[in-house]
Amino acid sequence: MRFKNFFKRPFVLCILLFSIGTLFSNDLKLGSLFQEHMVLQRNMPIQVWGKSLPNSLVSIQLKNKIVTVYADESGAWKTTLPKFKAGGPYKFEVTSGEESINFTDILIGEVWVCAGQSNMVVPHANIPEVHKLDALAKNIRTFEVPRTVSFSKEENIQNGVWALKNPSSATAMTFSYFLQKNADVPVGIILAAWGSSSLEGWLPKDIIKELPHFKTMMETFDANETKQQRIKSILSSKEKRQRKDDIFLRTQPNVIYNAMMHPLISYSCRGIVWYQGEANAKSKEDMLQYRKTFPFWVDYLRTQWKQPSLEFIVVALPGYIGKKNKKPRFDAENPTEDSWAWMRESQYSFDKIKNVQVVTTIDLGEAFNIHPTDKLPVGKRISLLAEKATLHKKGLVDGPKFKSYKVRKNEISIKFSDAKGLKTKDGSSPKGFWVSDKNEKWHQAEAVIKGKKVIIKAKGVDVPVHVRYAFAAKPMVNLVNKIGLPARPFRTDKFKN
Repeated sequence: MRFKNFFKRPFVLCILLFSIGTLFSNDLKLGSLFQEHMVLQRNMPIQVWGKSLPNSLVSIQLKNKIVTVYADESGAWKTTLPKFKAGGPYKFEVTSGEESINFTDILIGEVWVCAGQSNMVVPHANIPEVHKLDALAKNIRTFEVPRTVSFSKEENIQNGVWALKNPSSATAMTFSYFLQKNADVPVGIILAAWGSSSLEGWLPKDIIKELPHFKTMMETFDANETKQQRIKSILSSKEKRQRKDDIFLRTQPNVIYNAMMHPLISYSCRGIVWYQGEANAKSKEDMLQYRKTFPFWVDYLRTQWKQPSLEFIVVALPGYIGKKNKKPRFDAENPTEDSWAWMRESQYSFDKIKNVQVVTTIDLGEAFNIHPTDKLPVGKRISLLAEKATLHKKGLVDGPKFKSYKVRKNEISIKFSDAKGLKTKDGSSPKGFWVSDKNEKWHQAEAVIKGKKVIIKAKGVDVPVHVRYAFAAKPMVNLVNKIGLPARPFRTDKFKN
C-alpha cells in the first residue's frame, strides 16, 4: 500500500509527528499585543500576561532577565518584568513545559496609545507636508487596533499586528516622528481611533454609578433589542461593512471600549494621546458634561492599567464655525455663543488633573472643515508635551496661560505664565480680547503687550469687570510666546453664556 510505505519513511514520519505536536501543543499563549516587532516601554516595569496549562510554571526571558510565574486554575498568568533602558533588537522568550514562544526583534523605547475620533484617524497620505515625513522617519513601529465593537470586555485583539511602519494617522505620524527624533529612542504607537465616536463609546460600564447620564444611556441601549440585534447582524456578516452600518456601530455607548480599549489595558506605556471631542460638542449641555465625565475615565484607566501616573495629552479642539442649514453655525468672533469655546474650556480644565496636559490649537483649524489638514503643528505640539514627560524637558513647551488679572480704572492688566518673549506672531496688536461691563455686556477690546502682561481696554467701558480671550468659534488670534506657541483661550467670569 502506498500509505503503508509512506509511514515507513523516518524523515516524513518525524515531520508529521512534529506537525501533530504543534497543532495540539498550543496551550501556551501570550496576550495579543505581545508579538514579533513589538515595542516595550523603557524605564518602567513591563507587565506580561497570557495563558498556559492550569497551575503550570511559565518562564519569561528578556535580555539577561528571567521571571517565572505559575498559572492559576484557569491557566491564566500575569507577571512583571523589571525596568530596561531603551535599545534593541532583543530576544524575548516565553516557555512552559515543552512549549516555547520566541521573538527575535523586540525594541524597548517609548510607547504611546493614540486614541480618539476622526481627527486622530485622518491619514497622513492625504496631507503632503506630513506624508513627506513618512520617508524620513525611523525606529517607529505601529500597532493599529481594528475598528470594531463588542457587548462585553474583550481580552484580546483579533487581527492586530505590530508592523514595521509609521502610523497611518497624520497626527500620530507627526507626533511619533518628532518624539523619536528628539528622544532618539524607538517609539511604539498603538493607534485606537474611530471617526464619529463619542467619549461615551470609550467608557466602561463599570463607571455608570459615577455618571448618571451614562447610566441612563446604557439602560436605554441595553433595553433596545432592535439595536442589539442590528449590531449582532453587522458583526456576523461576512460582507464588507456598509458606511451606514459603520457609523451606527461607532456611535453606540460602551461597545468601542470593550473591543478597542480594554484589550490594551496593562500593556505598559508612557501614556495616551486623546484627540476627540467633536462628537460631544453638539450642545452646550454635552460640552459641560464632558468636563465631568473625562476625569472619571482617566482615573478608571489609570487604576486598571496599574499606572497611577499614566500620562494623558489631550488635544483641545481647534477653531471651527461649521454650518447649519447651509449657513454659518456660529459667528467667528462672538464670545457669547454656544460654540466649541465651551468644549475647549472643558478640555483645558483637565490639566488640573496630575499628569494631564492639554495642547492648544485655537490658532489652527478651518472654519467649515471639521477635518482640518494642519496636523503638522498639532503633532509637534503633542511631542513637546510628551518630551516634558519623557525627557523631563525644561523651558517652554506650551503657550501662554492666563494667571491673574487686575482692574485699574478703565483698564484690565492680565498676567500670563509660560509667557517668556510674549509677542504677536504678525507684529500687530493682540487680537481676540473682550471685556464685559457691569451689565454683563461684552465689548471688543484693544490690547498692548507689556512684558509678560497684556493691558486691555474697550471704548465706552469706564468700569470693565471681566475678560474673555479667544472664547469664540474661530477667533482671530495672534498672541504667542518666544517659541511661537499660541496663548490658551480663557475667561475670568462665571456667566452662563
